[in-house]
Amino acid sequence: MVTEDSNMPDFNARKFPFGLFRLLIVCGLVGFLFIPAGVGLADQPRMVLANAVMCERISNFRPVNPAVVFSVSLGEVFCFSEFDPVYEKTAIFHNWYKKEKLIFSMRLVLSVPKWSSFSRVQMRDADKGPWRVEIRDGDNNILKTLRFSMSD
Repeated sequence: MVTEDSNMPDFNARKFPFGLFRLLIVCGLVGFLFIPAGVGLADQPRMVLANAVMCERISNFRPVNPAVVFSVSLGEVFCFSEFDPVYEKTAIFHNWYKKEKLIFSMRLVLSVPKWSSFSRVQMRDADKGPWRVEIRDGDNNILKTLRFSMSD
């Protein structure tokens, strides 16, 4: 038995404007087009590595003379990394290896909205041979490996 409740509004589906209903559906679907892919996912990157090179020096926050072979006579070598965009303040690491031995690790902090950073190592005659720098995120994931050699 159906009773009428005087507190309930009278709703008749035939009275609801069908055009308004369609408009609400279309607006909802179009709204999804403006949500970037991956938003809200736990594995969204905190930053994007845009460029990374080994170079002779840094000038005006840019790498100078990028290369893969350097002379020990330079005295030092730089690892330059550029991140664009950076979504939140986060740390990265430049891990310097001679052959397979970790020589040192430099922690660098990136800030929003984009950031360039570098680390360097001083070279001696005993440092000739193959090297690499692993650029890693705070979760120890390798973002890029840069290989280079020191020679006469």
